[in-house]
Amino acid sequence: MPWAARHSPPAYRAMRRALARRARAGLSVPFAVRVDGRLAGQVTVDNVVRGALRSGWLGYWIDRGVAGRGMASLAVALVCDHAFTEMGLHRLQADIRPENVPSQRLVERLGFTREGVLRRYLDIDGEWRDHLAYALLADDLPGTALARWREHAGR
Repeated sequence: MPWAARHSPPAYRAMRRALARRARAGLSVPFAVRVDGRLAGQVTVDNVVRGALRSGWLGYWIDRGVAGRGMASLAVALVCDHAFTEMGLHRLQADIRPENVPSQRLVERLGFTREGVLRRYLDIDGEWRDHLAYALLADDLPGTALARWREHAGR
């Protein structure tokens, strides 16, 4: 399916229904980021695997109008702590495009470690795009991701 069709209003509605089904099944945990009463972003732990792996993929976005104010990093820190405590996960993976330097800095400040390159990983805008694989383990931080965020909030 072409990029434009995958990002149309009907496709978006279908994606929301699928996300709701995945959330009810415990495979995805989406969080809305609200700023001044309006939707300004989302953080999701998706592809949740239980058992011996206990992991999930972390995805997030923030509206350009509030970017650069620490909202995304705060939201990601809170979701990481939720994943490691309430959800009982051991590992979170965040896959980021190489040119998305602000997102790389965000996860690095929270303690994520770059683990490698995922070649031609996702079809974005009609092209297969590489991504950098980052991971955070529950025992990587001496405290919480929120505490780590607070340490770096002024930088």
